[in-house]
Amino acid sequence: MFKKFKTDYINWFLLIGLAVLLLEVLFFNGGLIAAIVIAIGCIYYGRKWSGRTMGKALLWFGWIWLVITILNMMTFKYFLIAIILYFIIEYYQSKKNPNYIKPEIIEVEHSESSEPLIKRRSLFENKFFSNQKTPDHVYEWNDVNIQVGVGNTIVDLSNTVLPKEEAVISIRHFIGNVQILVPYEVGVTVNHSVLIGSAKIFQQKESKLVNEAIIFQTPDYEESGHKVKIITSMLTGDLEVKRL
Repeated sequence: MFKKFKTDYINWFLLIGLAVLLLEVLFFNGGLIAAIVIAIGCIYYGRKWSGRTMGKALLWFGWIWLVITILNMMTFKYFLIAIILYFIIEYYQSKKNPNYIKPEIIEVEHSESSEPLIKRRSLFENKFFSNQKTPDHVYEWNDVNIQVGVGNTIVDLSNTVLPKEEAVISIRHFIGNVQILVPYEVGVTVNHSVLIGSAKIFQQKESKLVNEAIIFQTPDYEESGHKVKIITSMLTGDLEVKRL
């Protein structure tokens, strides 16, 4: 079923569905709280007595009761709608105004007895809602290792000098798209995992990925003077790796 929808539609549908789910789950009153306490008690003693038939029965009963109770909660509906709508608006606005981050090198003061270290600023930051992109001007390369909630990430390697050893780009997305632009002379290996989405790696296109992990590598990767390892994972979204 998911394969019939475009990834962007799934992203929005998931956000709205998450809002509806949270609204249903987080509504409670005094009677429901008592039901949750009883269900948790059944789960606790069911796990404690898991070797007995009674324990297994209590465990299943507790989980079923807890699930039914949670699915019938309806108190914080409007409050959660306001929060989710705010997040959606922030996501929409962040697509228009991506953050440009200029790396900085900060030398850490040290004594003679301590080992000298250089603190480097990451090209990207961990953000829940944000679009991020490498600078349009020349910048110093640092390996990328970030987590993003909702947003798009663009890594352009044409404005930097990659190290002779292997450069690493590791990006974990909840919802959003990732685009990585790689010069022609650079060897590439891609390890991508996604629940629902698509991937286009050079001429190879995987348009309907559902709970899959894929790996691609250029033939000359091991012998390349400059090479980049790309590791990406996302709940829903598109990955594009292309030459420039």
